[in-house]
Amino acid sequence: MAGSITPYDSAQGKRYRVRYRKPDGQQTDKRGFKTKREAETYLAEVTVSKATGGYLDPSLGKKTVTMFGEQWKSGRLARLKPSSRNTMETTWRVHVEPKWGARGVASIRASEVEDWVSSLMVTTDDRKALGAQTVRRCVFVLSSVLAIAERDGIIRSSPTKGVPLPAKKSKPKRYLTHEQVEQLAAAAPGHETLMLLLAYAGLRWGEVSALRVRHLDMLRRRMLIEENAVLVKGVYEIGTPKHGESREVPIPLFLVKPIAKLCEGKGRDGFVFSGGASPMTYPHRTSGWFVKAVTACQAVDTSFPTITPHDLRHTAASLAISAGANVKAVQRMLGHASAAMTLDVYADLFDDDLEAVAVAMSEARTAAVG
Repeated sequence: MAGSITPYDSAQGKRYRVRYRKPDGQQTDKRGFKTKREAETYLAEVTVSKATGGYLDPSLGKKTVTMFGEQWKSGRLARLKPSSRNTMETTWRVHVEPKWGARGVASIRASEVEDWVSSLMVTTDDRKALGAQTVRRCVFVLSSVLAIAERDGIIRSSPTKGVPLPAKKSKPKRYLTHEQVEQLAAAAPGHETLMLLLAYAGLRWGEVSALRVRHLDMLRRRMLIEENAVLVKGVYEIGTPKHGESREVPIPLFLVKPIAKLCEGKGRDGFVFSGGASPMTYPHRTSGWFVKAVTACQAVDTSFPTITPHDLRHTAASLAISAGANVKAVQRMLGHASAAMTLDVYADLFDDDLEAVAVAMSEARTAAVG
């Protein structure tokens, strides 16, 4: 027998209860059906879902988002790099759990998630409107938590699927010329070598701050980039570079002697750009030495762009490409996951190549057929 349907009296009138056994053999019921036909339809759906393996236990669907959030934190979140882990945990704690934590996972509807996304982009009395990237991260975190419930067969599909997300807005890249790099380095006494290395080797800040003496091969003029320093809640955590792979980066010839001088008196594990036992700290965003150097350059040249240390990485890509380096070499220097990624990130730097291709093909045709 698939189950039974029995009527009962309630304050709202006659109602029907459906009793049936779950796939594990335990008996359960669902009540509140206004008509016998509704109850029969529900029982038929349960019977089919059990036979086809698509049955969802209503009692498990009452498990809260917070319960699965704990699984997410001890599982996927724990495997992320320190900086990413901290960012995702903050997003969960500040934006996701307060909204969804007490809700049963099966009770959330896609329309509710869509309304939530819209609300995040509106300024309220409690907070400013969130940027597109932050909103997308909020949905990603909720989706990651609900994916656990979906994987375990507690919900059929995550309500975050198909929800429209705000488009990501890429910040405009700023590139310096050789002359501007020299000007910037001269405006940062004590940090000249660091400025030049960032602009000509394209290292990320975490990579250059974690660079140790033992990572340098001065005879071959190579740097081994195998560590990345990240400041998380006031404590430096040393991990692997982005994408988890180490790489060798050439040291520009004119920087060999300045870098060697910075290594004098330091042991193999000493940090090249720090005189202490900890990596070099990121300069303050509004009053640090880097901002002061940029401001000094702008006082002399009003066309000098407002840049951050990361823009020197973009500058390295620009200078390498303009010098004729092929995209594969640039990819290896920057540590991108693929050459396709380098092309995507720096597509604007290859615009002139289209004209060069057309000219070269025309010249080749002329040489071949006259």
